[in-house]
Amino acid sequence: MTPAINLLKTSGIAHSVLSYHHDAAAESYGGEAVQQLGLDPAQVFKTLLATTETHELLVAIVPVSGTLDLKALAAAAGCRKCGMANAEAAQRATGYLVGGISPLAQKKKHRTFLDASAQALPTVHVSAGRRGLEVALAPADLLRLTGGKYAPIRKLR
Repeated sequence: MTPAINLLKTSGIAHSVLSYHHDAAAESYGGEAVQQLGLDPAQVFKTLLATTETHELLVAIVPVSGTLDLKALAAAAGCRKCGMANAEAAQRATGYLVGGISPLAQKKKHRTFLDASAQALPTVHVSAGRRGLEVALAPADLLRLTGGKYAPIRKLR
């Protein structure tokens, strides 16, 4: 069990856990999940950490079929600009390894933004806290557990 799965269980949130064998040579963790599990890339979301000009960490959850729009994230967070957090800072702040960072049950609570495209979906898939482990849940439940909000933060590839 991971902290993310434990949180879902103790909160009584409907969810399902999907696992696959993670290949260390995979180019994209999210892309690997889509391929290995046969999922729709619009429903599989990656968890990214960004940092503001004041060094606040923000959690951005975007579909693997797109990329994070840092300007849009800055606008949603009400700051001047954002940049990607480095891997060590992300791991330290969340308690998870890169490629397995879940938006759920992180070590510290961070402001969280889920791409607005999730509003139209009954279910989203996010990392369950370990490479090769995904969890499916309703986007509204994800926001409730993270204290997050919807924002248009993705760029299409």
